[in-house]
This record gives sequence, structure tokens and C-alpha cells, in this order.
Amino acid sequence: MPRATKIEPIALRIPFSDHSSGTGIMPRRWTHFDMMLVRIETDDGLVGWGESFSYFCSTTVLAALKDMVIPLVVGQEVEDIPAFSQDLQLKLHLPGRYGITIFALSGIDIALWDIAAKRKGVSLARHLGGRHRDSVPAYASLVRYGDVKLVSEFAARAVSEGFADVKLHEILPETIEAGRRAVGPNVRLTTDVNCQWPLELAEKMLPEMKRLNLFWVEEPIFPPDHAKMLQALNRFGVPLSTGENATTSVPFEDTVHAVTYPQPSVTKVGGVTEFLKVCNLAQAAGRTPMPHSPYFGPGYWATLQLAAHRPEVGLFEFYYVKPDAYVSESIPLPKGGKIAIPDAPGIGFEPDAAVLAKYRVA
Repeated sequence: MPRATKIEPIALRIPFSDHSSGTGIMPRRWTHFDMMLVRIETDDGLVGWGESFSYFCSTTVLAALKDMVIPLVVGQEVEDIPAFSQDLQLKLHLPGRYGITIFALSGIDIALWDIAAKRKGVSLARHLGGRHRDSVPAYASLVRYGDVKLVSEFAARAVSEGFADVKLHEILPETIEAGRRAVGPNVRLTTDVNCQWPLELAEKMLPEMKRLNLFWVEEPIFPPDHAKMLQALNRFGVPLSTGENATTSVPFEDTVHAVTYPQPSVTKVGGVTEFLKVCNLAQAAGRTPMPHSPYFGPGYWATLQLAAHRPEVGLFEFYYVKPDAYVSESIPLPKGGKIAIPDAPGIGFEPDAAVLAKYRVA
């Protein structure tokens, strides 16, 4: 069995524009994508690409990869990826099984699956057992504007480009209502609260969200995975979603029963291995996974492959911003509200060397 002989984390910092103030969603003003690519090379010449979530934590994720994870992977023969990933979690549970550790492991896991599919000369979806669709419907995931005029402008623009689903990141009734007016009654509209409503406010806001016919309300409370509170909020009749910040499939064992739309993020949850576990939980519970994917590197491509393989996946999240550059020139972008899914070997991702050189962080 080939061995992983070289593992290289590649930190990138790519500016993006969204016409907003850049405040409200992240801890500080957000104007750049901090990306952590993971490149694994094997002794038989194959190269796999993964991605570890690193927004506002890039230095820490890089340290986790270098200090904790990569030394456990270099030189190893990996035949059973789920077993190997589980063993890594076990070995690293003392320094921290969740959070940053799993972000780092996610990049490794994605790259290993990329290699495994490339070794067979097939796409990841086919390697996992079948490609069930050639495209996936996408929704335009807008940033938080906090401004009625901007919400109206960009929500309407997304609809004009063919999106049948639009997600806001608004928390105020007036900006959410502006979004509904802008998209009209026939477009499915959601909002991601990012945990900004105290429970008492959530109880006041959800009837309004029902009136506005929201498709779902995302992470309405903190903590976002408090299954009992989420279950109680279902009484308002508004579909709820959560899971983008959950690491490993374990938290989903409870929340999958409390929300309509579980939202695993392949770069956060533990890679392909844990994402598939969440899909299994969702399928058993009769829920529809709505993956979290506001990134444009290997995590984007891996999510597309998982959507091709798992027909229960509902929509693909397309972050409605304009990066200064895409890491891969061949990135499949939405057309008419749908994204064509590549069928190249592995996840289909190959980076642009010039982009890596220009935006790499020393």
C-alpha cells in the first residue's frame, strides 16, 4: 500500500468584495478568505488535496497540522480511511478532540479520499459508491448587510441571476422583511442568525419568520447545538437548521432530531468521513442535509462530490461574494441557480500555481 511521504499545509489569504461593512458575522471585520490547503503526496506519485477550515484561526490551524496531525500521518499506509481518521481522533483527544483539532484533521481526511479516488481513476462520488446526479441546485448565501437598501439590492440581483433560493445573514426584522420583498413570494428565503438571538428574542422573532414564510432559520440561538432548546422552538412552525460549527458527527446524534436541516461542513466536521456519518444520521431521521460550504478551495469541490453521491443532500451553499481570485481556474460556478458537478478523478480540484504563489502566506 502506498505511503504518505510528504504533507504540506499551504496557507492562503485572498481578498474578496461584497459591498458590505464586513462586520456582523465574524469576530472582526471580514475582508479576506483565510484558506488552509493540505497537499499530500504518496510514494507512488499521487497527490491529494484537502482543506482545513481556517477563517480567523489560520495560524492556530497551521500549528495543529504541523505539531499534532502531520507527524501522525507522514509515512503511514492508509487503506481504511474511516478507521485511520478515527484512530487520529483517538490519539489526539487529549489536546482536544473537537474544534481546531478536527479542522486540521478535516483537511487530511479530504486529501486522503482524493488520493483514494484518484488511485482508481474515478471521481470521489463514484469511488464512494455512485454518482447520482450531474448537478446540484445552489442558493445564494449573502453576507450580513444590516441595511435595507443593500439587502434589497443583492437579494434581487441573486434572483435575477437564476437563484431560486436566497439566504440572508440578517437578524433584524426590517432587513429580513426587505429580503422577502426583494425576492418575491415564490423564491425560498432563509436567514442565518449566527446565534445572535437570545432565547427570549428567538421566541418573539420566529412568529415573524413564519409570517414571512422563511424556508428555514439557521442557528437562531446560542449554543447552536442545544438540542432541547431547538426542539422547543419547533413549536413556532418554522424549519430550523444547525450544524455548520459542529465537529465530528457526534453532536448531530441529538441535533438531527431537533432541526429540519442539519448542516455539516466538510472542512470543519472531520472531512468526508464524518460528513458521510452525518448523512447517514440524517437519512435515518428523515432529515435533509444542507451542507455548509462558504469556501472556494478543495472543500467546495469535496462538497460537490458528496452532493453527487448522496441524493438526500438538498442544496449547495454558494457564498455570494467576489474573491480577487479562485484557487482553481476551473471552479464550477452557478449557472441559472445550479452547479455542474465535475466527474474528474478524485474531488476534481487542481490549484492554479500562479494563485498559490501570489496569495500564499509566508
